[in-house]
Amino acid sequence: MENSLMFDLSMMMAKIVVILIGTLGVVPVMVWFERRGAAWMQRRVGPNRVGPFGLLQPLADVVKFIFKETFIPKEANKFYYLMAPIIALIAPLCAVAVIPFGSKAIINGQEVVLQVAQMDTGVIFILAFAGLEVYPVILAGWASRNKYSVLGALRGSSQIVSYEISMGIALLSMLVVYGSFNPHEMVSWQQGSLGFLPRWGAFVNPIGALIFWISIFAETNRLPFDLAEGESEIVAGYHLEYGGMKFAAFFMAEYVAMIMASGLLATLFFGGYGLLPGMEHLVSMVANHFGFGDVGLQNTKAAFEFISFATKIAFFMFLFVWIRWTLPRFRFDQLMDLGWKILFPISLINLVVVTIGVYYFNS
Repeated sequence: MENSLMFDLSMMMAKIVVILIGTLGVVPVMVWFERRGAAWMQRRVGPNRVGPFGLLQPLADVVKFIFKETFIPKEANKFYYLMAPIIALIAPLCAVAVIPFGSKAIINGQEVVLQVAQMDTGVIFILAFAGLEVYPVILAGWASRNKYSVLGALRGSSQIVSYEISMGIALLSMLVVYGSFNPHEMVSWQQGSLGFLPRWGAFVNPIGALIFWISIFAETNRLPFDLAEGESEIVAGYHLEYGGMKFAAFFMAEYVAMIMASGLLATLFFGGYGLLPGMEHLVSMVANHFGFGDVGLQNTKAAFEFISFATKIAFFMFLFVWIRWTLPRFRFDQLMDLGWKILFPISLINLVVVTIGVYYFNS
């Protein structure tokens, strides 16, 4: 009993370490790629001074943030001012813990589910922590006691709340299809094919996938929905009065939220950790080449599932960067019109159509 408890504890710690390294470790890579990718798209050079191809530029930025002067505005509410960046970083990290990055691995004869927090209501848990992202925006703007910060907080909170409704309805349309809140069961449902296409949620419910994808741009305050940080209008928005590591926490939180949103999008609509087309044959070839038994075959499959899931997340992260340097920032009235007058009614109609379709095919 004690050995089993120690094994479960060690496996839990190992999975937490993998999640932390995988999310926080991606942040400097994305910072470099965002700057370098922007340079490629705009036919510029980009960062190329620190390290080969500028690869060590994020490390130089971290050192700069660490040694920057720490300050708190005189009129600020100190407690909430310091709490805002902490909440901003912790909330998406907690949500990532429920997203499965593989089916299972077999270690020392015991099955290890490749998911930090296993729960049947996993999607509800993710949405609960994703919904907390509005609080650091409001707290940072209000606690800073700066008019530009308050304006950015008002913009950000109204934007997040508005697009959360359309995103939630798009998610609900897929819950009707899957009949479950469990991410593993959602991934299992998407195995197989629809003719020559994978049986992914995006092909079953393309309108829901499109609405969800657009909404996560607004939820993560990314261009063309970065009205909360409109430099040309409100200087820097809700984190105007933040500097040093406090600003770095907001910076990291944005990228962690992007990873979380990409992982949720992949799980709901693109097969999650399900193997990409053609990977099944690759798994069989590797297992046969090394003469693996059932245990080795399952562990090989788990490794390729992790690679498949990471590839999907990397693709959506690339889209975040691509869209940022392709589309201009919306005006605030355009932002709200898109959310309430277009996405909201379309998501409602789509929910009704999907519900009728599911009832028809299941009857």
